Amino acid sequence: MIGKIGLWQQIKEDFSQPLKSDPAINSKFELFFNYPGVWAIVNYRISNILYKKNFKRLARAIMGISQFITNIDIHPCASIGRRVFLDHAFGVVIGETAIVGNDILIYQGVTLGGVNLNRGQKRHPTVLDGSVIGAGAKVLGDITIGKNSRIGSNSVVVNSVPENCTAVGIPARVIKKGRDKNPMAHNKIPDINKELFLYLFKRVKMIENAVNMQHANEDLIEKDKELEIIYEQFLKSVKE
Repeated sequence: MIGKIGLWQQIKEDFSQPLKSDPAINSKFELFFNYPGVWAIVNYRISNILYKKNFKRLARAIMGISQFITNIDIHPCASIGRRVFLDHAFGVVIGETAIVGNDILIYQGVTLGGVNLNRGQKRHPTVLDGSVIGAGAKVLGDITIGKNSRIGSNSVVVNSVPENCTAVGIPARVIKKGRDKNPMAHNKIPDINKELFLYLFKRVKMIENAVNMQHANEDLIEKDKELEIIYEQFLKSVKE
């Protein structure tokens, strides 16, 4: 997935990502002190080459030091493409057999982890080009996140996600199809747990009103129908 460009060209490209992706940066000077994700990726680039040349202990040592400094754990054997940006980045974990494509945006606390201990097998996820992984999300196992898909914050993904989709929840489910051109638009990701709690609160309130006879029966029946529609829409989004 990594384009055929030299190491220094890749590193230069990595350093350019915050300038393109983060509106908070004011100068190139900040890259040296405020962007641990960039340094983790640069350290990975060097250690990955060493790992492939069979200098595995040295590669692991470099990433161990990098982890201590940046609080980001990337295995040097992982495959990471071009223009990958780890935003804030603290707590990011990328496992040994993980494959990360090009133009990926990963937020803090994300884990691309495995679910088994079988050596020699692919145990970690594949994240295809243009995807966004929200803060705290856990993507586990040999699954694939399709191109241009988005994973909501704190979701736990254990099944593959098709391209151009949004998945949220524990376990994550696809709740939206179609690509959003703005990867920062987290406010457009529905919160299915919130919708369920709102439904339950409204249902309890309606029952209380019925007990206290505060409303006419016709009014309660109409509200009950409205809640049933909301509940059916919620079930539909979960099943999809």
